[in-house]
Amino acid sequence: MDFINRTTPEIAKDLLGVKLIFDDGENQFSGYIVETEAYLGKIDEAAHSYNGRQTPRVQSMYKDGGTIYAHVMHTHLLINLVTQPAGTAEGVLIRALEPELITDQMIENRNGKVGIDVTNGPGKWTRAFNMSMALDGLRLNEGPLSIDTKARKYPSSILESPRIGVPNKGEWTHKTLRFTVEGNPYVSRMRKSDMLAAEDTWKKHK
Repeated sequence: MDFINRTTPEIAKDLLGVKLIFDDGENQFSGYIVETEAYLGKIDEAAHSYNGRQTPRVQSMYKDGGTIYAHVMHTHLLINLVTQPAGTAEGVLIRALEPELITDQMIENRNGKVGIDVTNGPGKWTRAFNMSMALDGLRLNEGPLSIDTKARKYPSSILESPRIGVPNKGEWTHKTLRFTVEGNPYVSRMRKSDMLAAEDTWKKHK
């Protein structure tokens, strides 16, 4: 996947349906991305790299596209993928996954949570997959975290909406930089009345 020559929102949309795979050394976990958020770096008041901010914790954002930027928020590990050439600190937050298979180990990692609650949030799926901050700064597909763009799915419909959890950021609070697979039950904060069967949210053929 091209993480350099396209806009960050374009990449965020294209990541929907891509298969994400993580190997923790003992188990392999996988799922299809159903929710992303784009963060546009220097100009984006909600981005960690807003106004060119460079603190030790955001150094990975300034690396080349395809680098993993991991950070902790409210005790939850969040995983982002850097999306532009080195020095342009933009990225995509992976907010939710539809698991390829919910395993007993994933349920144990989530302290007994089952069903959609295993991976329907940015800190939930990373815990289910037993991820750690050790991923920060690594390259996608060169370590334990990889994506498969061939064994992917394609959304029947993509919704664009404001990002979650970015209040008081002026116009950036309301910009439609969150992308979701419409109706997929694994999307975070999905109302039950809006949920479809997961299999009905993907195109049958490309």
